[in-house]
Amino acid sequence: MAQLEQFTTPVDAVLSRMRALEAALPARDGVAVFNRVYLAVTEAVDRRIDAGDFPDRRAAITLDVRFAERYLTAVEPPGPDRRPPACWRPLLQFRRHPGVRPLQFALAGINAHIGHDLALAVVDACRTLGCAPSELEDEFDRVGDLLVSLEERIREDLMPGPDLLQIADPLTHLLASWSLERARDATWAAARALWALRDMPDLTAEFTDRLDAAVGFAGRMLLTPLSA
Repeated sequence: MAQLEQFTTPVDAVLSRMRALEAALPARDGVAVFNRVYLAVTEAVDRRIDAGDFPDRRAAITLDVRFAERYLTAVEPPGPDRRPPACWRPLLQFRRHPGVRPLQFALAGINAHIGHDLALAVVDACRTLGCAPSELEDEFDRVGDLLVSLEERIREDLMPGPDLLQIADPLTHLLASWSLERARDATWAAARALWALRDMPDLTAEFTDRLDAAVGFAGRMLLTPLSA
């Protein structure tokens, strides 16, 4: 497999990989739950790109593909010399736990992908395009706006019925503890910081590791089993 910095492919190629993953996994598998959500988001972004909604089509495609490749690489079966990033390990560990609800799986995947992968994907795209993050801000915002608009749909599709979602239900408190909007804002700040540190590899590695660990910790909280 080519190194991430050299990876270039149309959005259709990553969509094909996500659809193959959907076909291969049981519907209740935690990765499958997130994959369905992310597939819908990526299909929507692809339609927006084809409709000309992104002024810089090449930049939008590059960011979208780099972003998707981070996820697809993370959920591949680990090899002897490769471990998934810390942000993805909780979902991979609890993906079949009967006490974790589908909405938790979806939010944990979104947390890992937005909180960690998107910041690194912005830097990947900047290196590919030879630009600074500020030149990708429009594309970042448009993708982010679409993600936020789809969050309501995700909750509607995966939310338990009103008889289950009572104020005392622990899921109610988990839902209130995480915000995609806040995660997106933090990701943009992290991407800018990583870009500023790009010529200092030791600091870049430390910052990336701490970001990965922090996002992984939040993911582990989101996946707290709520029933036996």
